Amino acid sequence: MLILQCPCCGVAADETELSPGGEAHLKRFGPGSTDEEFEGYMFARKNPRGVHFERWRHSYGCGKWFLAARNTATLEVYGTYPAQTPEPPAEIVERIRARVPEWRGWK
Repeated sequence: MLILQCPCCGVAADETELSPGGEAHLKRFGPGSTDEEFEGYMFARKNPRGVHFERWRHSYGCGKWFLAARNTATLEVYGTYPAQTPEPPAEIVERIRARVPEWRGWK
């Protein structure tokens, strides 16, 4: 079972208390973008086997959105952080690199 620590309220919640929100750190495209950019934003998502950054909502808790770094193959969680964070915190990136040496980094 997947257990994530909500960085907003501090509760360790299992996946039944959470709602997934898809890929994190997407570049938003809206008015003024090309059709291809908007289509990519709306429909093209990464679905890697391994390290992935995701959005989650603590639905049956504080109700706030947060981001999580985890491994989709092993369900190992490297850390969670507030949704307003523009990129993964350095300590989470270091934790990932220590556990997955072949990972090619953020971005």
